Amino acid sequence: MARAKNLVMLTLFVLLTVISGCSTSPDNIILCIGDGMGFEHVRAASMFASGEEGTLCFESFPHQTSMTTHSANYAITDSAASGTAMATGQKVNNKVLNMQIPGDGSELQTLLEHFKQEGKAVGLVTTTPITHATPAAFAAHEPSRYDYNNIAEDYLTQTKPNVLLGAGEHGMSPQAAKDAGYIVILDLNGLQNLNTEEVSMVSGQFGDDIPYETKWKGNLPHLSQMTETALKILDNDPDGFFLMVEGGKIDWAGHDNNLPDIVGETVEFENSIQTILEWTKSANGTLLIVTADHETGGLKIIKNNGKGKLPDVTFSSKDHTAAEVPVYAWGKRAGLFTGRMDNTDIHKKIIKATEKKTPFIRLFGKSSQ
Repeated sequence: MARAKNLVMLTLFVLLTVISGCSTSPDNIILCIGDGMGFEHVRAASMFASGEEGTLCFESFPHQTSMTTHSANYAITDSAASGTAMATGQKVNNKVLNMQIPGDGSELQTLLEHFKQEGKAVGLVTTTPITHATPAAFAAHEPSRYDYNNIAEDYLTQTKPNVLLGAGEHGMSPQAAKDAGYIVILDLNGLQNLNTEEVSMVSGQFGDDIPYETKWKGNLPHLSQMTETALKILDNDPDGFFLMVEGGKIDWAGHDNNLPDIVGETVEFENSIQTILEWTKSANGTLLIVTADHETGGLKIIKNNGKGKLPDVTFSSKDHTAAEVPVYAWGKRAGLFTGRMDNTDIHKKIIKATEKKTPFIRLFGKSSQ
């Protein structure tokens, strides 16, 4: 009798544990990618913003590590291959978007497609043209990152993200987006006048180029403004959402060895993450990851010159490097993002973080996975 009672108590405990485990899965997954943002880029922006390193909002996240970024065919990745690795968990050759190359050329399912299949809203936000490599790595399948027309076609006919906010042209046109069922906006006024409680498919095509923060034009939105609008649209879905936010021009400034633009773009990238953190105060159940696809420029800080002043630095390259990049994680199941990682682990850990089942379920029979 005692054994039977103990078995009942154990069963109840295990069931409660399973239920508790299921409830801790994040409903919302937000992946922020500072394109080209290495550890030194973060330090430089922090020194400029506050006079000290370690003061950007994401630098206080409880879980932090570093990540390798090589592609399938080269020690130094490009954004397409690294984005694909994060989006699919598999290595591909440079320039390839979500296709098994090397291999049979078959399409690889991305995080965006996975979560859309699960019923979540999905979106992409970037300061680059929306068809550029990093956003394309989450919603297109092409052998070359430069097939902009085909990338746009993939967005509009195959993956159909709810939110596409970035620069336009480069294969994307307002008419094509309208024909695919999107509301199209072209400037900051259009963004601010959206009824975010009603719209569900939005294509923001903000000129052919969104300027650097240091050269701002008032009629186009900042990354933080695009991020805020994307959150307000996507959070209408009761099943939650997946959102990728890219600070894409950190990389462009790195290629130019332009420190003012590196710092300006990284600070605005942080502003976007601060916007996300403010939003989470009224939205439980979010996993937020901040990382980079690679380092650009071989940046090295020599001297901190204080708040509002650029540090003294050196550059060793005008291109990408093989340097490891930072990873910061906050929110539900963020504890998975520890230990030295590879970029393929971003996909694997996000999938694991959002699993509804726990190992305890195997006590009652074979898992259905």
